[in-house]
Amino acid sequence: MQIWDMMVLVVIGTFIIALGLFGIKMLLKIGRSSLKIIFNMVLGFIFLFIVNLLPFVEIPVNILTVLVAGFGGIVGVGVLIITKSLGFF
Repeated sequence: MQIWDMMVLVVIGTFIIALGLFGIKMLLKIGRSSLKIIFNMVLGFIFLFIVNLLPFVEIPVNILTVLVAGFGGIVGVGVLIITKSLGFF
């Protein structure tokens, strides 16, 4: 009976270790994606304020432009510049 108990413990231990490694791998993947999104948002905000320092472009800083710059990053600020130059706001 002791050999069966040891085999059950080995199988359960192996399963727990594999499950733990899988969980750590998923957390690292989610963390890496979150860092990329946060970096993109910060870069968009910084670029929005740098563009507003230029004398020929004045993008109003309101909730809409901040959201576009935050979620869109540099591409979002580019879209804001294009829409401002076309006269949409």
